Amino acid sequence: MSDTPPKVVVVVPTYNERENLPVLVAQLESLGVPNLHVLVVDDNSPDGTGDIADKMVVESDNIHSVLHRTEKNGLGRAYVAGITQALADGADVVIQMDADLSHPTDVIPLMLKTLDDPQTAVVIGSRYVDGGSVATEWSGRRKALSAFANSYVDAILGLKVKDVTAGFKAWKAQTLRDIQVSTIRSDGYAFQVEMNYRTIQRGLKVVEVPINFEERAKGSSKMNFSVQVESALMPWKLRFGKH
Repeated sequence: MSDTPPKVVVVVPTYNERENLPVLVAQLESLGVPNLHVLVVDDNSPDGTGDIADKMVVESDNIHSVLHRTEKNGLGRAYVAGITQALADGADVVIQMDADLSHPTDVIPLMLKTLDDPQTAVVIGSRYVDGGSVATEWSGRRKALSAFANSYVDAILGLKVKDVTAGFKAWKAQTLRDIQVSTIRSDGYAFQVEMNYRTIQRGLKVVEVPINFEERAKGSSKMNFSVQVESALMPWKLRFGKH
C-alpha cells in the first residue's frame, strides 16, 4: 500500500483577480496540506490574471498548471473545464473555491478530514449551519436574498442542504465521476445547485461544515442578470427533468 498522501487539487476560476490570486495561493501554501496543488482556470482576464498565474507556476511548487480559456462564458463552464482537467491529472480530491478571498482557506484541513469518512461524497463549506456566517458587510437585503435563494431551492427540490448555493466544496474524485460532472450545463449558482442535486439523487452523502464567509477583498462581483434568471429557473428544470 502506498504511503503517498491523496492528491488534492484546488480548482480556482479567475476573471480579473490579479490582486487576489497571489494572496489566495500564499494562504493555501501556508496550510501545509501534503500533496496539494492549485489549478487556475483563467477566462482570458483583461487585467492579466492569466499572466500572473503563469509566472506563479514557475515560482510556486503548488500551482501545477494554468488552464487558459479564450472567452468568459460562465463560472460553471470554467469549473467543468477545471474539474475535468484535475481528474485527468490524477486528483483524488478536488476542492472548488472562489479566487476573491471570500472562502476561508483555514477550513480546508477540516473539510479534508471530514471527507475521510468513507460514506461522505462531498463536504460543503456552509454559511448556514451552526457556527457559519455571512459577511458582516452584507446589507440586510443581500442577506435576505441569499437566505431566500436557499429556501427557494429547498422548497422545489427538497435537497435538505442548508447552503445549497455554496461554492466552497471538497469532492471525492469518484463522486465527480459518478455525477458525470462533464455533462453539467448550468452556470453560476445554478451550477452549484445542479452539482448538489445530482449527488443527492444518486444517494450520496453530503456533509456541511461551518465557514465564516467574507466579502471579496478586491475587484467586483461577476453576478449578472442572466445568471440570476438561470438560477431561478434551474430548480424547476431539474425537478421536471428538463435539464
